[in-house]
Amino acid sequence: MSFEFDPTIVFNATPNLLRIVLILAVALIAHQTAKQIISRVLKIIATKRKTEEKEEFEQRIETIVGVFAATAGFLIWAAAFFIILSELGINILPILTGAGIAGFAIAFGAQNLVRDMISGLFILIENQYTDGDIVRIAGVEGKVEEVNLRRTVLRDLDGTVHNIPNGEIKLASNLTQGYSKINLDLMVEGKNDLAAVTKTIDDVGEGLVKDEKLSKIISETPKVLRVEEIAKEGMVLKIAGKTKPIKQWEVLGELRKRLKETFDKQNIVIYEKK
Repeated sequence: MSFEFDPTIVFNATPNLLRIVLILAVALIAHQTAKQIISRVLKIIATKRKTEEKEEFEQRIETIVGVFAATAGFLIWAAAFFIILSELGINILPILTGAGIAGFAIAFGAQNLVRDMISGLFILIENQYTDGDIVRIAGVEGKVEEVNLRRTVLRDLDGTVHNIPNGEIKLASNLTQGYSKINLDLMVEGKNDLAAVTKTIDDVGEGLVKDEKLSKIISETPKVLRVEEIAKEGMVLKIAGKTKPIKQWEVLGELRKRLKETFDKQNIVIYEKK
């Protein structure tokens, strides 16, 4: 049995091969272009904290770009695949119909996952919180140990780790973004001289700022802001100040200690108003 090569087969197939190569080239260019456009758009709309380093900001953006670029790449290459099948004379209608039904079933079964990922994207883009922040979300307060597209991981003060799906987060309260506040209500006996007590408290606050260690984490000196309340037991004084993020508890602990020691020497009774 002899085999004769028919050059017309190659000739007839050449236009299809050229179109397939062209389709692949266009898909490659479209994928790279989409990635660049997504990166530029996200850098424009994303929120950058004043305290966030440039490297941290760019790393966060690259993470989000990777997600969007992967999605765009999947759609582009899927479209190219079906166009190539069509060029080869394969009927793609049954494939598209089957893929559509399968995609609908998967999407229906993964509604919560899609919701979590969309919420996660907005958390990352808007920089609502990041690793190391102290936040209150979904009724849980703790330190953010990880945040990704699907979930946020918190560790509370007892050391318990909470995994919270991002789709369940309706309100996110960041307790340490930018700076942290000292907010202390102190009850002092009413018989004491208000001006003298105020000066004593302010002097203790000034002493904290002069402390070599504490001065590095205090951004606004703790002082008496106002008389918050006058009660039968005495006066409630509002003490306020600012610290570096997450450092308010360290400063508050030292402030309470020094106030107690100072007022004990002056025989003035104080207690914290809850």
